[in-house]
Amino acid sequence: MGLPSVIVLPLLIVVAAGVYYIYNEILHFMSKSLVRNKVVVITDAVSGVGTECARLFHKGGARLILCGTGWDKLESLYDSLTTDADPRETFAPKLVILDFSDMDSMEDVIAEVVDCYGCVDVLICNSSMKLKAPVQSISLEQDRNIMDVNYFGPSTLAKGVLPMMISRRSGHIVLVNSIQGRLAVPFRSSYAASKHAAQAFFDCLRAEVEEYGIIVSTISHTFINASEPPPVEEPVPKPNPVAEFIARQLTHGVRPSVLANEIMQTVNRKRKEVLLVHPIPRVALHLRSLFPPFLFAVLAAGVKDSVLAEQMQ
Repeated sequence: MGLPSVIVLPLLIVVAAGVYYIYNEILHFMSKSLVRNKVVVITDAVSGVGTECARLFHKGGARLILCGTGWDKLESLYDSLTTDADPRETFAPKLVILDFSDMDSMEDVIAEVVDCYGCVDVLICNSSMKLKAPVQSISLEQDRNIMDVNYFGPSTLAKGVLPMMISRRSGHIVLVNSIQGRLAVPFRSSYAASKHAAQAFFDCLRAEVEEYGIIVSTISHTFINASEPPPVEEPVPKPNPVAEFIARQLTHGVRPSVLANEIMQTVNRKRKEVLLVHPIPRVALHLRSLFPPFLFAVLAAGVKDSVLAEQMQ
């Protein structure tokens, strides 16, 4: 006797949910085994995303080289990773001082990174400097500084480990970029320019090194949302509907843990390009290609709106 039709759909939903859960558990288990013994370099490891990445890769048995601008935070991260860790399953991380704003030190830093294990399997370029201001208020020194941190630093570090990867005919370079590397937003001129430059560099690099078995990945995400937005205490003027909708989207970001997990999956599955954004930026990317005048008009209207302007400045 067959099952009543009224319970067939719920049963299928339960079965599908069970299969999906098992599939995710298998992927999670495989993600750990795939990075075991791999030499993984993480820049700005003391940031929210960097710390979450360090935890994931450390638990997976990777040989970590953690980079940061100061010893105190690096040593604190080291202690949090090694405390109660099983030495049979994990490796104690190596620490390297790296400051992309000091480009003169890059040659020595690259040599130190390479000397840690003699090779680099995965390079995760996670460092980023943000700047929100009107174009006319940004100095040339600020422009240069943000280009050093967001473009010249990651590209120089990638060039430094590249000869070793080419000789071994293997390696993976991951650029943790921003959606603003593909879509410029008002009041982010220097930031967007640096991210566009980094996107272009790593896109070119991907094509040039594919013949050597080297994978180059870019992850474009919205802003990192490490905390809940503060409540609005004072009443604000009601914006126009288009600006209000865009402003609502700007209050949503990606959690560090979510982005770190995406980085792990990108390394394991050898993805070349990942978009970790909400629907609005995706639509805007298509508008930028197909109907640029419309997108420009929407952005200009948003800047004129007082509420949206306050959120972006």
